[in-house]
Amino acid sequence: MAKKEKNISMDNLGCCKVESVVSVDERGQMVLPKELREKANIKAGDKLALINWENDGESICICMIKIEKLAGLLKNILGPVMKELGNGGNNNAKSKH
Repeated sequence: MAKKEKNISMDNLGCCKVESVVSVDERGQMVLPKELREKANIKAGDKLALINWENDGESICICMIKIEKLAGLLKNILGPVMKELGNGGNNNAKSKH
């Protein structure tokens, strides 16, 4: 039986918290702690999107999200918008006479 994917939305993203502190080496690399990789189910070769929040031109937060989770999130956010645009902006596809 296939594992059912959770529906990802802005409502169920949960709370942010500091999981660990890492150091950046001279080559700009860092190691994600094993416990965090296991908790996030991050495996070697996984693709992660880096998302940068800025305030007044300064980076204030950098987060990572697995590409497949980002794709699902964008689909859930943009899907209704695209559906609405495809509907010509009409909430009611059928005309009432």
